[in-house]
Amino acid sequence: MSIITERDKAYVAATYNRFPVEIVSGKGSEVYDSDGKRYIDLGSGIGVTSFGIADDVWAEAVTKQIMTVQHMSNLYYTAPCGELAALLCEKTGMKKVFFGNSGAEANECAIKVARKYASEKKGEDYYTIVTLKNSFHGRTLTTLAATGQEHYHELFKPLTPGFAHIEAGKDVKELEELAKTTPIAAVMIECIQGEGGVIPLDPGFAKALDEFCAKNDILLIVDEVQTGNGRSGKMYAYMQYGLHPDVVTTAKGLGGGLPIGAALLGEKVENVLGFGDHGSTFGGNPVASAGAVSIVKRLDDEFLASVEEKSRMVFDMLKGAKGIESVSGMGLMIGIKTQKPAGEVVKALVEKGVLCLTAKDKVRLLPALNIPKEILKKAVESILDVCAAE
Repeated sequence: MSIITERDKAYVAATYNRFPVEIVSGKGSEVYDSDGKRYIDLGSGIGVTSFGIADDVWAEAVTKQIMTVQHMSNLYYTAPCGELAALLCEKTGMKKVFFGNSGAEANECAIKVARKYASEKKGEDYYTIVTLKNSFHGRTLTTLAATGQEHYHELFKPLTPGFAHIEAGKDVKELEELAKTTPIAAVMIECIQGEGGVIPLDPGFAKALDEFCAKNDILLIVDEVQTGNGRSGKMYAYMQYGLHPDVVTTAKGLGGGLPIGAALLGEKVENVLGFGDHGSTFGGNPVASAGAVSIVKRLDDEFLASVEEKSRMVFDMLKGAKGIESVSGMGLMIGIKTQKPAGEVVKALVEKGVLCLTAKDKVRLLPALNIPKEILKKAVESILDVCAAE
């Protein structure tokens, strides 16, 4: 056992079932372990390193900011925070941004905005947030309550009250019935349920939700923590569905490797949060924001078209292949239902030098958005080999 693994096992909380791989360096979509073995990275830190490992543009932006001002409290102005907020609003049509450090924090902010908006406009009984069964919104007590999977609730009750979960289906009858008896502040959805198995919402259901919320002045919150920042082939996945969210939450790929989360506020709620209503010590940190600016600036139409092109290649290679039952997802967020257990497939791929993820009973792919096609093709060929092997 190396010193890296030995120290980790001795001192790091045992919350992760790590593979016996020590990653020590990398570039782009290739990483190397302590034995010098090369791996193709199809996980990107669970959708975080949008432009791969040690991306030159990102590294230059971050290094320059570190050597300028690495942190100031939010009592003062810093340039990267405002620049990033402006970019996000320009690309989405949203009006204001609150920055935190993670997806869970972004979702906490969205929940607070929804409850304050509904309380002030409709009354303090309007606090319930409706989410979808099989959803995932974070690991704080409140975002666990929002998560529509009982498995995540079991050890941590009582959770924050004020959440209801409905099935993601073809229509909104369940929501309509719930609204007759429950004062609802907001509906929170993922356009693609990532941790739930990489399952895109039915377009008709998504449209019906959008229309129901607008008609009844119920806020629509779209959780784009994993699906956002180009992952779906659009800037945000809600754009694939033509939705009109009041709040968009995002994190992961926004920072390119540094922790950052953001809640984008639409016109209806842009002024809901006032002085002292919310805050974050590290939110909008200059270094994290500078890195995020370098990511967002490159997510233009031409680049996003390349994401969709690589997505089509992967779907075409996998669909109908031996040992593969189905392929789901959108853009470079792809779930593969394999005949072999997903965990076994991922373990075999590690041996072949390909790093993947799982989501429920599926193999999950979240490669860097700029992964070269030839490297991506080689990795998918390894998946095909593992799935087809007797």
